[in-house]
Amino acid sequence: MRERHFLSYRGVQLPLQLMQELDVDGLRHRNTWYTAGYDAQYRPLWIEQRVYGEVALRHDYRWHADGRLAEAVIQQPDEDPVIRRWD
Repeated sequence: MRERHFLSYRGVQLPLQLMQELDVDGLRHRNTWYTAGYDAQYRPLWIEQRVYGEVALRHDYRWHADGRLAEAVIQQPDEDPVIRRWD
């Protein structure tokens, strides 16, 4: 799995569309950023929004064999996870 870092995202559909990739050195001067783990097909498996290094939001994704998004689990601290599924 490959981990990558980003400044922001665009759009409202899932999975989040991350943009403006940051290198590790670029994280030292950021209060907020997104970190994501990708599978071998470059599909996001999880995305975390980090604020001052702490996880403020996390998305976990599961994919159908044909490449379509199957499930998204959205978690925020101190809240029940929101689960969305697609057939």
